[in-house]
Amino acid sequence: MGASMTDIKNIQHKAFLFDATRCIDCRACMISCSVENNIPMNKTRIWVAGVGLKGEYPNLERASMVYHCMHCVAPDCLSACPVGAYSKRPDGPVLYDPDKCIGCRYCMNACPFGVPHFDYDKGLIQGAFIDKCTMCPQRIDIGQEPACVATCPTDALMFGERADLLKEAHARIQAHPDRYIDHVYGETENGGTSYLILSHVPFGELGLPDVGSTPVKVVSEEVMDITIPFALTWGAILTGVTIGVHAYNQKKEAAEKKLVDADSPAEETK
Repeated sequence: MGASMTDIKNIQHKAFLFDATRCIDCRACMISCSVENNIPMNKTRIWVAGVGLKGEYPNLERASMVYHCMHCVAPDCLSACPVGAYSKRPDGPVLYDPDKCIGCRYCMNACPFGVPHFDYDKGLIQGAFIDKCTMCPQRIDIGQEPACVATCPTDALMFGERADLLKEAHARIQAHPDRYIDHVYGETENGGTSYLILSHVPFGELGLPDVGSTPVKVVSEEVMDITIPFALTWGAILTGVTIGVHAYNQKKEAAEKKLVDADSPAEETK
């Protein structure tokens, strides 16, 4: 059962819950996303990952996942962007502003989930363009579920308060321990995400990376905190060494010149 319009407006931390055991790979979510956001199907913000059908007939099972932006609690894309093209709303969505984007693609390198996609068909004149899920702010702000959630025919996708969805996810695991992996992906991964995932197969088979609980941005920022002072210190040292060597060479050249000048009259007398 979906949340009411008032409930959606009042959600403090909006999030998705995806249940891989319910996904039938119909791809209705992909179509609804493209229609809602007026983008071509080949530029879809949703793609299907996983191994598809696995096993041998008649013992077959499906392992597919609807993959889109994870809407991280601590977004690495936002941290990496040098021009502020990314922003995070207090209620969850990670948004992208194409008018600010310069096409550096740092966000693509920073995202551990490989979400941002660059439109290589566009030139610089048309403007740089990264595409990704935005959580349909035009819908959730008026109390509607994101298009993909509203379209899913099997309730593989749910939308609601992150804390409530985590409770629901753990309740399903507890009720059916033989059906699910005993873990909710996204609860702690990369510092936590707003796209939570339940699965009956190892998460790696759904195309999800094995990331720790510390956001990549924290690690990179800590490294930069060490690297920048180190680089500046060594830069200063090397600059001092260069100046010292230059001064030494100048003195050496001056001394040699004096010797040459001193020897010149003696040679002329001879």
